[in-house]
Amino acid sequence: MAMTSDSAVLFSPSSASSDTVPCTESIPEVHELTELLRLVDALPTEFRPDIYRVLDRLAACLERRQRMLGYVQDSLNQMSLDLKYLIFDLEATRRERDEYRQMLESSMG
Repeated sequence: MAMTSDSAVLFSPSSASSDTVPCTESIPEVHELTELLRLVDALPTEFRPDIYRVLDRLAACLERRQRMLGYVQDSLNQMSLDLKYLIFDLEATRRERDEYRQMLESSMG
């Protein structure tokens, strides 16, 4: 089966000769996927388009998962920073409260 030209194809048969592994630049260092691509390149050409289509979906899922993981890590880092600021603010508020309480007690007594 031929792949459509308007889809984002990472592993199109036209982009890979029998001697080369299709482009994996956009996939963050996935050794197993690279090995799988080498094995697919060893298959007869009539089987490759279907497998490349499945590999395209797999690569898209991996990229999406990696992007979401990055968002989660960024959010956690931001929450950690926000929590540090809140703790600092709480400690400062407690110190101020204690100072005012001490000033009030010394003025009354």
